[in-house]
Amino acid sequence: MSEGVQELMTEPGGDRVADCLFCRIVAGELPASVVHAGERTVAFRDSNPVAPTHVLVVPRRHVENAHALGPEHAADLSAMLAAAQEVADAEGIGADDRGYRLVFNVGPDALNSVGHLHLHVIGGRAMTWPPG
Repeated sequence: MSEGVQELMTEPGGDRVADCLFCRIVAGELPASVVHAGERTVAFRDSNPVAPTHVLVVPRRHVENAHALGPEHAADLSAMLAAAQEVADAEGIGADDRGYRLVFNVGPDALNSVGHLHLHVIGGRAMTWPPG
């Protein structure tokens, strides 16, 4: 198992960290505005949005961040990207004349505040560059 991937602490057969905010949202223990749920992923609205559309796509399996990903996470990562596309389409930002940004933040310099891999789907307005 890759560094940053923690074994299940509360349920057999899965990967969950008991004190992880996003693991608790995935488990339905904490409320969230869920916009998509799949076999490997859950997507919900960011509680502090930076754009009209700001959704977080998380894997159901706990992975610390994008730096902890390894080849064994290929299916989860692919599912996250597919879920992001579905969210963008459902939110009306996936069309060719629109657009959106996908962001993984890793570590404190990137202002990553939750230690569970998450992909930001940000759109609904024109973006600027550089991002920050």
